[in-house]
Amino acid sequence: MSRFDVTLVGESNIDLILHGLPSVLPDDRELLASGMNLGLGGSPAITAHNLAALGCGVGFITKVAGDTLASICTNQLAEAGVDLSCARHSGSTGATGVSVLLQHQHSRRTLTYPGNDMVLRWQDLDLDYLSSARHFHLASYFLQEGLRPDMPRLLKHLRGHGLTISLDPNDDPQNRWGEEFLRLLEFVDVLMPNEREACAMMADDNFERAAKRLATRVPLLVIKRAEKGATAFFEGTRYESRAIEVDVIDAIGAGDSFNAGFLHAHLRKLTLDECLRFGNLAGALSITAAGGIEAFRHAEKLENFLAAHGASARRETVQSVD
Repeated sequence: MSRFDVTLVGESNIDLILHGLPSVLPDDRELLASGMNLGLGGSPAITAHNLAALGCGVGFITKVAGDTLASICTNQLAEAGVDLSCARHSGSTGATGVSVLLQHQHSRRTLTYPGNDMVLRWQDLDLDYLSSARHFHLASYFLQEGLRPDMPRLLKHLRGHGLTISLDPNDDPQNRWGEEFLRLLEFVDVLMPNEREACAMMADDNFERAAKRLATRVPLLVIKRAEKGATAFFEGTRYESRAIEVDVIDAIGAGDSFNAGFLHAHLRKLTLDECLRFGNLAGALSITAAGGIEAFRHAEKLENFLAAHGASARRETVQSVD
């Protein structure tokens, strides 16, 4: 028996979201936001939190600073049931990363101080801990500069211990998507980019061409397409799943929430159609509240939302509800 369903490594930082800002931000003016949310950020941390909220056993290795913001991250992860027993503490030498997200009516600006985000290294990892799971999920590949050179041997080690592996690379800030990254796909069972990232990987603005080429590189390709839902390619067959219509509050973390929902269903051996639908449900739930985890912090709200759409985190089926 595995200790965890899923293990992860990577950043846990703070997202500070300011809502209701004008599209134009003039210099030397104090502008008032209409709302604010402060909470857990970072793709690996959001995914870990929401997997645990859905009922998965989750182990997470992250770098924890000695500041006040770090306690917000660790407390919110622990509240969801994420195991942090192998988290690495940097004491007074590091600082928690912060992303300030300026939310305008039809767009968003993001300013990030990476803090501890990039300093997790091979020597910080407990390989036995990471191997004590059924599945390993890797996110924020390009932000994990300290660990990135050792990613191939980490994934090779985990595959050798029987884990399946999923990858959501998130964005490449330098927009290179080079051969080093593409070679990593050799160790990946489930690749989970969004539509823009899939096109960028293949250096092709045509989604259909890019997706078909990318699908030849991994056993299962799952592409998040926002209001278009999700598209998957498996063994030469294409699968489509419509987005779930909800009132949108905030889209931050929706992709990570989709990943959590999809993997939760995938690890319970649901059909691919059911996994895609559960991923879309989790992504839709996420955007009904500000921040990447807020909608998952209340078990009753989570279960009520899923039940209203013919699903449950505890059931082994996901009914199709039009």
